[in-house]
Amino acid sequence: MQLIDTFPTNSINGLEYRVGRVFPFGATVTDGGINFSVFSKEARSCTLVLYHHGANEPFVEIPFPEEFRIGDVYTMMVFGINTETTEYGYRFDGEYDPARGLWFDSSKVLLDPYAKSITGRSIWRKGSPRRKGFVHRGQFIREDYDWEGDKPLEIPQKDLVIYEMHVRSFTRHESSGIKYKGTYAGIIEKIPYLKELGVNCVELMPVFEFDEFENDREVNGNVLVNYWGYSTVGFFAPKAGYAASAPFGMEADELKNMIRQLHKNGIEVILDVVFNHTAEGNENGRYISFRGIDNRTYYLLAPDGSYYNFSGCGNTMNCNDPVVRSFVLDCLRYWVASYHVDGFRFDLASILSRDEDGTPMVDPPLLDQIAHDAVLGRSVLIAEAWDAAGLYQVGNFPAWNRWSEWNGKYRDCVRRFVKGGAECAPELYWRIRGSNDMYSGRTSEASVNFVTCHDGFTLYDLVSYNTKHNEANGEDNRDGGNENDSWNCGTEGETGDPEVNVLRRRQMKNMLTLLLTSRGVPMLLSGDEFANTQFGNNNAYCQDNEISYLDWSRLEKEQDLFDFVRNLIAFRKAHPVLRAGDFNFGHNGTGYPELSFHGLTPWQLDETAPTLTFACLFAEDHGKYGLEEDCFIYILVNAHWEEHVFVLPIIPAEMKWHLAFDTGGFSAAPGNERLLTENGSVCLGPRSIQVLTGKRRK
Repeated sequence: MQLIDTFPTNSINGLEYRVGRVFPFGATVTDGGINFSVFSKEARSCTLVLYHHGANEPFVEIPFPEEFRIGDVYTMMVFGINTETTEYGYRFDGEYDPARGLWFDSSKVLLDPYAKSITGRSIWRKGSPRRKGFVHRGQFIREDYDWEGDKPLEIPQKDLVIYEMHVRSFTRHESSGIKYKGTYAGIIEKIPYLKELGVNCVELMPVFEFDEFENDREVNGNVLVNYWGYSTVGFFAPKAGYAASAPFGMEADELKNMIRQLHKNGIEVILDVVFNHTAEGNENGRYISFRGIDNRTYYLLAPDGSYYNFSGCGNTMNCNDPVVRSFVLDCLRYWVASYHVDGFRFDLASILSRDEDGTPMVDPPLLDQIAHDAVLGRSVLIAEAWDAAGLYQVGNFPAWNRWSEWNGKYRDCVRRFVKGGAECAPELYWRIRGSNDMYSGRTSEASVNFVTCHDGFTLYDLVSYNTKHNEANGEDNRDGGNENDSWNCGTEGETGDPEVNVLRRRQMKNMLTLLLTSRGVPMLLSGDEFANTQFGNNNAYCQDNEISYLDWSRLEKEQDLFDFVRNLIAFRKAHPVLRAGDFNFGHNGTGYPELSFHGLTPWQLDETAPTLTFACLFAEDHGKYGLEEDCFIYILVNAHWEEHVFVLPIIPAEMKWHLAFDTGGFSAAPGNERLLTENGSVCLGPRSIQVLTGKRRK
């Protein structure tokens, strides 16, 4: 029997090397060496390029011998590399013919698509943005983090309360009181706050490595950057600029430590991921990685070789090519296995359903594979079910009973109704039910309900501005959405008018109350719980300043709003009937329908007619939900500018109605509801909501 050669067979400049292993792709630190493996179907040759850390010129270049290519994979094991001080990239030689989609240029040093750590932007906004010859380079990490028994939490999805945040914005403001502002470590310092609020899942805007200097420019003395990060440079590497320890090469460990600490406190971590396009842009974009490695594999191209642009960002990844599918799956599996993330929200996910010419597919293989993948089997999968080219799939996204969706229809309906859209009432009943008109045959967990997110107005701005104010973005206020369904309550922007400010706070509470008492999975935008503002900017993608940063000084000013949200979250947790995933709304053990809708008089409502007043009744069966006793929840909604009297439904004689929430100025923690002295009717003030609980009098 012939033994396989495990010793180096070649040497160059003091380094020894031999043929490597095909899997895994990327640069893998092994005993005594580093295994390099990279794919290119159409390149003629490949060269490994090694640099000392920060050097402009490589200290060695090692061409892959032809016998080191296996199929379309170049693989090499190199011995003697100092993993602490070395960076790497690749040159690919091949045909240059953009009209045919071929962009090979051996003068370019390209980033490994599988690089686990990327140099060049280790400190946020440090280094020249236009340094001649700047390239992103890979560096090496050891997968030796001690997780101390941690694993993804696997909280039932129906029980999640998601909190969307930008890593830097969350703690960067001077008022945050954090030592390491704008970092993964900074989030750790805010865990007690998150626990007090009650959220059990944070959804992080992109943390894959991106270049904040992409398209940087100066407007009125402010430097605008790629702040949100929806333009990925490296899919396997964390954003180093978000790590306080990145100058020491510890960004991976800092992010892992953040996730471990959040898990210790019962909080899941979902990553917002961008597979629909990359940072390389269109034909006028730069070489970073895919363009020079295998352009026709990784991107959707028109017959003339130009890039299809369904993302609105210059290019579109060819997500249903078998090689690209494997790349995406490898990436997701890596973040679950190596970083213990609990799930993913997929930006412009409808693009992932397009075939090679952009046509939507009935059964997109990538979405199918993600849904049924073994490693991802218990990961949360959330789709932004639309793209920039008009493919809107909310309610129709290919799901296989695994995918959930950002429910944009929920957002639009709640906004319109609360500001006075009586015509939206019939739809709102469906949204409160969990959108069973859209997700019949599934569960309400398919609907991720939200009123605000990073893209658009904050909640405070939604009730303070009729129109967007994006002048600071330097695009003459043309960017950002024009249809915001907002209402400024009578005055545009900040005002000292007490009546306007009282109304604004009531309107915010109205929307939050509907959100946190609806079936489905609620998502909050960070800072909405204390009325954070972006000063009317509904597209702060480029603002690395106080427009984007959460101003924590508002927390003290808006303590009542914070307490209201905290109590709402606790109320939702205390009442499983609000979180139930099924659509069984008929009579249960209480003798009442589990969920029913009512007019000013109980049991009298035309669910097809426009109205600004209605109520909904949840009948919580203690047997079904494992509680000590039954409970009734009656939500009275008045979106009218006049007060209305609601007659209360009759409940068992031993029960009394209690006030849990009044958006006009009252909220109670579960168990501290206020007994109503009059159980027959309630006069509800203009534009307000009350939540009552019917329970035994203690």
